[in-house]
Amino acid sequence: MTVAGKKAAEGEGEFKEDKMEVRVLENKKDEGKVSFIIKDTSAAFVNALRRIIIEEVPTMAIEDVEFRKNNSILYDEMIAHRLGLMPLKTDLKSYNLPEKCKCEGKGCARCQLKLTIHVTNKKAAPITVYASDIKSKDPAVKPVYPTTPIVKLLKDQSLELEATAVLGKGKDHSKWSPALVYYKYKPVIEIGNVKNPEEMVEAAHGNVFEIKNGKLEVIKDNLFKYDLAGVAEEVSKGEVKVTHDNDFIFYIESWGQLSCKEILVQALDIFNDTFDQFAEEIKKVK
Repeated sequence: MTVAGKKAAEGEGEFKEDKMEVRVLENKKDEGKVSFIIKDTSAAFVNALRRIIIEEVPTMAIEDVEFRKNNSILYDEMIAHRLGLMPLKTDLKSYNLPEKCKCEGKGCARCQLKLTIHVTNKKAAPITVYASDIKSKDPAVKPVYPTTPIVKLLKDQSLELEATAVLGKGKDHSKWSPALVYYKYKPVIEIGNVKNPEEMVEAAHGNVFEIKNGKLEVIKDNLFKYDLAGVAEEVSKGEVKVTHDNDFIFYIESWGQLSCKEILVQALDIFNDTFDQFAEEIKKVK
């Protein structure tokens, strides 16, 4: 897969098209994880993409909680804090950011969602209120992890509340951040005359090196998963050299509000919109 980018060429107002290559290494949809190699780019671009995902890609989270009844052991503020940090499945097509909504952030069905909890323990034994007890007016927006505990209730204790969820960005609060995102340079390994191949395999826990015909070789499928620089050079006494080129390995681990594909598509759209706005501002400069 290729991603087209534009780079300024020699001469004012002239551009030429650059291309970066992207190759997927792992795509674990059931775990919400993806990793891929980005070739022929720079740390500036990769880090910009990372920051856009963390800070700019919007997700839904609980912002306000109105308690009707709470005689549990936890204060209102503690329960509200737990609810705010609870990841919610997010439908970006149905909701607007409050500041971009037609209601101008006053609150409407296009920028807010009401969720409720009504639980009373009528049993002698304690019960636990779970995320699955949250009732949403929109079935598409619900807790990602329904077995998340909220609070325990003793006999005759109750928890009744109404929460308001809105879209937000990670730069305003981490509860709106959609994923853990990080990257590293792709390692380049040069193997010399290694006299202790068995020790190298053991030092890397059998995940990076293997022995073929008495020689140490790299397990190519696992090369990108581990940081080898320290252990490889030390154990091999300098016979294994670990460097890097200008390619990067990029990792996304979603918290569950959005799929990795949705996160990446949103981030690239935001990236392009930002540069379009920048280009328009540049044109205004005389």
